[in-house]
Amino acid sequence: MEADSMDNTVHFDSSSKVPLICSFDAPTIPVPFPETSRQNDAGAAFVLVPKGEWWHAGFHLTTAIVGPSILALPYAFRGLGWFPGVLCLTVMGVVTFYSYYLMSKVLDHCEKAGRRHIRFRELAADILGSGWMFYFVIIIQTAINTGVSIGAILLAGECLKIIYTDLSPNGSFKLYEFIAMVTVVMLVLSQLPSFHSLRHINLVSLLLSLGYTFLVVGACICIGLSKNAPQRDYSLESSLSSRVLDAFTSIAIIAAIFGNGILPEIQATLAPPATGKMLKGLLLCYTVIFITFYSAAVSGYYVFGNKATSNILKSLLPDDGPSVAPTWVLGLAVVFVLLQLFAIGLVYSQVAYEIMEKQSADVKQGMFSKRNLVPRLILRTLYVLFCGFMAAMLPFFGDISAVVGAICFIPLDFILPMLLYNMTFKPPKSYVTYWINISITIVFTGVGLMCAFSSIRKLVLDADKFELFSDDVVD
Repeated sequence: MEADSMDNTVHFDSSSKVPLICSFDAPTIPVPFPETSRQNDAGAAFVLVPKGEWWHAGFHLTTAIVGPSILALPYAFRGLGWFPGVLCLTVMGVVTFYSYYLMSKVLDHCEKAGRRHIRFRELAADILGSGWMFYFVIIIQTAINTGVSIGAILLAGECLKIIYTDLSPNGSFKLYEFIAMVTVVMLVLSQLPSFHSLRHINLVSLLLSLGYTFLVVGACICIGLSKNAPQRDYSLESSLSSRVLDAFTSIAIIAAIFGNGILPEIQATLAPPATGKMLKGLLLCYTVIFITFYSAAVSGYYVFGNKATSNILKSLLPDDGPSVAPTWVLGLAVVFVLLQLFAIGLVYSQVAYEIMEKQSADVKQGMFSKRNLVPRLILRTLYVLFCGFMAAMLPFFGDISAVVGAICFIPLDFILPMLLYNMTFKPPKSYVTYWINISITIVFTGVGLMCAFSSIRKLVLDADKFELFSDDVVD
């Protein structure tokens, strides 16, 4: 198999000429991939082109994390209650920020050592010194990114259906037809050549996330203060086992909402030297997270309690009655959500596009040469068509995403960064940092297993609701 740009991690023993991986003070081991020059790596040169500033990284991170999934936070609180809900949201926020900060420190350290990593899989393989880790990361990263791309198309199609149903209640269009419309738009947008070319789109995405959050929060506050406010009930399930399983399902939802499996690829888009820039991007992103996550979670759960649906917009636009907020407010929120979903789909497709370009493009021919333009058009079109077909066929994808989130997001975002940091900097066991990292690794390994079990349980319980090419999305 061709190497995955391991050239800047490979050194040669002067006597034997055997390629070795250097992992700081760790023993050197044979490199599992042949040496390939990054100068010939079209995936790096075309898709991950390093031209961005720190605020561009902030835009990319915000689009990757702050999406319409935050509208599921009131539903997550429904399985936890007030205090555990706020506590879990806060802990997840602190741990993910800490995790991404540690990863950026590892990436900065590698760059200072002359080994700038631009892919999560090559970073993990280098630091942990294992060929199987390369494949482990690329498999779960592909599952996450493809899953999010499918989910973005599905939810965008649902948004179009909501708008259509409101304008034409007796219309004949089905959900899969709206998904097809979204897929066509994504086909056009997918031809934007590089991650860096999304920077303006992702700035708009950041503003859209603030926009629909403020609209939804404002609608919830108005409803909560009105005389027609719904009766509030914050009670949990009566059975202890049900409460425990619901709690872990909610934790899996929150973990997936905070998840972001493409941080090294985002840092790769920064103009060198990238050292220190990602922290500024993280601070920008988490400022938006603080504003949107807490306001959406608290206001939605305050108004609807344990009747909150998996998308708070559905609570505001009930199927069995009139909307409980001004139609124009909710309509504008749905439009904002729809537009942002295109940006999210684009961001999470970049790893797939980078892999395609690496294997199919010739860096010597130029990004827009016919030699590279035709394969890019064909391969990206096939990828988007696949995602669109899966979205139309599996409108119950939310349950599948919960399982993927538990199995993939937690290892990638809560466990691996801790291991990478400890392996890179080797903090003594007397240091607090060492034990914090070990504790987070142990705790979230257990949490991940429980979340996977509870998510799979929900998938099984909802199985009788599943119907291929259904006109409704299963909650």
